[in-house]
Amino acid sequence: MLVTGAAGGIGQGIALRFAAAGADVVVHYRAGGGAARALVERIERDGGRALALGADLAVEEECHRLVTEAAGWRGRLTGLVNNAGVQPTQELAGMSLADWRAVADPNVHSVFACTQAAAEVMRAGGGGSVTHIASIEADRPAPRHAHYCASKAAVVMHARSAALEYGPYGIRVNSVSPGLIARPGLAEDWPEGVRRWQQAAPTGRLGRPEDIGDACVFLASPMAAWITGHDLVVDGGVSARPTW
Repeated sequence: MLVTGAAGGIGQGIALRFAAAGADVVVHYRAGGGAARALVERIERDGGRALALGADLAVEEECHRLVTEAAGWRGRLTGLVNNAGVQPTQELAGMSLADWRAVADPNVHSVFACTQAAAEVMRAGGGGSVTHIASIEADRPAPRHAHYCASKAAVVMHARSAALEYGPYGIRVNSVSPGLIARPGLAEDWPEGVRRWQQAAPTGRLGRPEDIGDACVFLASPMAAWITGHDLVVDGGVSARPTW
């Protein structure tokens, strides 16, 4: 199992859940090599197997190299979670094309390149599962998030399109759309937003990285063998709230 952007936050939760389920996990990082190696050590202490690999996923060749090395580690690759991405905030009116591309490249283009590379390996090996980490903002825009929202909408549609084309080769492609996920310092940085979320969510809490990890493990497992082209929303029920 290859998890991109696995050095921290949601990616770490995904990697830990796959390791707990018995998967050999490749922990991808771009700049957080120390955090990635610490995660590998944690997985190994718990009896699992993991490998940290660095790559700049804004470069197409790096995406293909990452997948090739991940597949070579254990001799095959049957799972990919495209989690790497960024979430800056900026008003649309003052945004430059360079600003837009700074979000589109890591959030969309890396998903395309990594999926294409992984599908080549999986097709030769008899199939596999690919999961993109999208967001509920794919269809629920937020102020100052225009580039991010558009990128995640593209990720959801890419999963559906890839599911259509790769399905005949035994490759399933889905997406997971998280709601607000807790991180250290979030309540201090955005107390009003956290309070509003807790009031709006029927479950009364923020998500945890392991909540997203559990969804990814399910989609990669035999229990989801007949699920492809689907966007699984994991948001504590916020999307069920009325909008009027």
